[in-house]
Amino acid sequence: MQTNKTSSLSAGAWAKAIGHAIPRSGWLVGIIAIVLAFLIGALLIMVTGASVFDAYGAMFKGSIFNASALNRGFTYAIRPFMDSLFYATPLILAGLGLGFGFRAGLFNIGGAGQMIFGSLAAIWVSFSYDLPYGIHLLVALLAAALAGGLYAGIAGYLKAKTGANEVIVTIMLNSIAALLLSYLLSLDSWHSPGQNNPITPVAQDTAALPALLPPPFKIHLGFILALIAVFAFWWILERSTFGFEVRAVGANPHAGRTAGMSIAKVTTLTMVVSGVFLGLAGANEALGTMYQGQQGVTAGVAGTIGFDAITVALLGRNRPLGVFFSGLLFGAFKAGGYAMQAQGVPVDMVLILESVIVLFIAAPALIRWMFHLPKPDGKGLREYAASIGATKTDRTDSDSHSEEKTEVTAVDAQASTGKGESA
Repeated sequence: MQTNKTSSLSAGAWAKAIGHAIPRSGWLVGIIAIVLAFLIGALLIMVTGASVFDAYGAMFKGSIFNASALNRGFTYAIRPFMDSLFYATPLILAGLGLGFGFRAGLFNIGGAGQMIFGSLAAIWVSFSYDLPYGIHLLVALLAAALAGGLYAGIAGYLKAKTGANEVIVTIMLNSIAALLLSYLLSLDSWHSPGQNNPITPVAQDTAALPALLPPPFKIHLGFILALIAVFAFWWILERSTFGFEVRAVGANPHAGRTAGMSIAKVTTLTMVVSGVFLGLAGANEALGTMYQGQQGVTAGVAGTIGFDAITVALLGRNRPLGVFFSGLLFGAFKAGGYAMQAQGVPVDMVLILESVIVLFIAAPALIRWMFHLPKPDGKGLREYAASIGATKTDRTDSDSHSEEKTEVTAVDAQASTGKGESA
């Protein structure tokens, strides 16, 4: 019924709906935040004495397309974009994990620890078992997802049963995971033979994420895994009963409890699912990124991905496509940051851009005040368009009813006049 109504709306109704929705949209706030970050970055680049045009031009060449490399072939010209996809892959997977928790009102800050557990499980399955190609990779990925999910589930269970603050618990779990990683790397059973540095053996070929394109490209099957994870995130939240409970608890846990939902169960399972995505992000590093570099897992396997993913999830507004595109943006920042450094701009400028974006995203009221944007009213594009159509329908029905009433009155008056004349 709703689909028929919205599909039959006029172009004018849709135009009014778009004009109403865009100024109130959270996406507009995100776009403005990115533009402001680049403007502030331009001012800081000028302070360093470098050229803003050259710096941002180098960032574009290093992350999207390098036209000057066309003389070496089209492959080298599009390599920057493929590098951006390569750097974006773990950010997308980790961002989905953190965003899933955020949708239920849970602040999972333990992304680094859950990535560590995922990478340890994946690399252990890789060098400890000899399985057929394909099956070995699938088992390693499942082990990583299970390890990350169970480790995050600890925080979810403590939150559900004892009311423990998930922020504090997940931060402490990060420290435990890092210390456990250091301990395991000191054991002979985990140490790569012939290596002086603490590092695990390289993933076996049968359990590795293979390259999608030949050298010089670095992108591997992990990017396809990220695309599958985006679809899984959407399906769980939008098409499953559990996803409905997650959204309901995130919006109003008291209302969810009144409706008969188990808040403890939703809290625990939400953290488990969040950890599953982050465990896969760890597997992406152990079986893909580090495998491509012909090295095993090191103490820096998670790097800053666990915390950068918080920014990705916030910018993407904890939605699957939003996280995907914000992951691409930050992957491009990382790929282009090294090229920008060659223009005399510190590589930390990328961190400044990311930080400014987070600052404005975290304070949407500030941007709305600066640009005089109206506050969101909770109405989506279709909903507002349907309300316009309903209003017009009501007016038409009212006018028709008035016309019918007028006609009936006129007929009655004529009948009365006829009766008077015959009398």
